[in-house]
Amino acid sequence: MNRVFGKKKAPGPPAPSLGDASDGMDKRVGGIDNKIASLDKELKGYKDKLKTTKNPAAKKQIQKRAMDVLKRKRMYEKQRDQVQAQQFNVDQAQFNIESAKATVSTVAAMKQANSELKGMMKKDLNIDDVDDITDDLADLMYDMDEINEALGQNFATPEDIDEADLEAELDMLDDELEEDLAETETPSYLQEPQLPAQPTGLPGVQVPAEEEALNA
Repeated sequence: MNRVFGKKKAPGPPAPSLGDASDGMDKRVGGIDNKIASLDKELKGYKDKLKTTKNPAAKKQIQKRAMDVLKRKRMYEKQRDQVQAQQFNVDQAQFNIESAKATVSTVAAMKQANSELKGMMKKDLNIDDVDDITDDLADLMYDMDEINEALGQNFATPEDIDEADLEAELDMLDDELEEDLAETETPSYLQEPQLPAQPTGLPGVQVPAEEEALNA
């Protein structure tokens, strides 16, 4: 049977991913850059030789070699640009795929959240119950305000006092204060003692009766 229909072809290796392709291109670009750097070094050597060579024939030979090196350098630069352009396209495709995967995951998560939210709204949440709860809380808060206001009243304080009553009370306090001050006497130990009159004459000299009477 194998001779008639042929042998089944064995499956080949799996295709590389975009990331693997990009990494391979990156390595190729690095290898080309190394070759370009080597050619730049070779060109610099030819440039130095051209400065010191006086023989026209030798100088022309050096120029020919330098031109060949420059052509190779331009070829590698073109190859590098082509590989970098391909790598850019591969990276762009990989980015688009990753963005699409992220978008799919986001949409799936939003669908799941939407489904869960709908189930909760139907089973666990009822807008009428929420309204009833808020109304009950408002009533309770109103009742608590009334209770606190009632408990905060001062029953011992009369509320029918006006400005005339206040002025009369203050005048009465002033009169009582003056009476208290008038009734208060200075203690004896704070009173000034009664001292005899200070003598004005000299010792041994008799003072006339009239002058003594004036000094008394």
